[in-house]
Amino acid sequence: MRLPRENAVDFAIQRANMVESQVRPSDVTDRRIIRAMRDVPREKFVPERVRGLAYMDGSVPLSPPQGAGKRSLLAARVFAKLVQAAEIDATGVVLDIGAGSGYSSAVLAQLAGRVVALESDSALAASARELLPSVGCSTVSVVEGDLAQGWAVEGPYDAIVVEGAIEVVPEALFDQLKDGGRLVAISGRGAGRATVWQREGRSFGAAEVFDASGDVLPGFEKPAAFTF
Repeated sequence: MRLPRENAVDFAIQRANMVESQVRPSDVTDRRIIRAMRDVPREKFVPERVRGLAYMDGSVPLSPPQGAGKRSLLAARVFAKLVQAAEIDATGVVLDIGAGSGYSSAVLAQLAGRVVALESDSALAASARELLPSVGCSTVSVVEGDLAQGWAVEGPYDAIVVEGAIEVVPEALFDQLKDGGRLVAISGRGAGRATVWQREGRSFGAAEVFDASGDVLPGFEKPAAFTF
């Protein structure tokens, strides 16, 4: 069944409602994040078949649920809090891992000096390349590669934002952080915890900051255990 078509005014109202009912009440106090999420048209970055769900209070599917490697946009409140925990500076360079069709990178582009959007799914990367310029994002470069390996060629980064859950600590990404840089991700499958890793010289401190959940991203799955 196809969802009813909605016009731009309807979506603008839904976007404002999302910010006021989902983002603000979730202890998101960074006004830059609030402005960016009010401005970026989330509906443009989801498949047409589910566009009417773009502003629901939860994750929004980017791929069919029966497909391998299910991908979704993080719930708005989770995404906003995760970005806030990254403490992104206006001149910072950010690596957006699992950027999907580009929504997260579009928001990050309003907070940072430059964004590198890393995606492993060719179809999603192609969508991001098409959609980001259409919403005026000129400071985002979209690259394809293994998510768990990051994108060292354009690092080191002031912040790395992982757009989903991980089951293994992303140690390969730590060397791509600047000294003082932060990496944020959701740790654990199902009911997990948003976690911040901060680099201090050769040390990496970790702090759990709030309850969260998201799809486990490709490359961050726990290795299968063998039983005899």
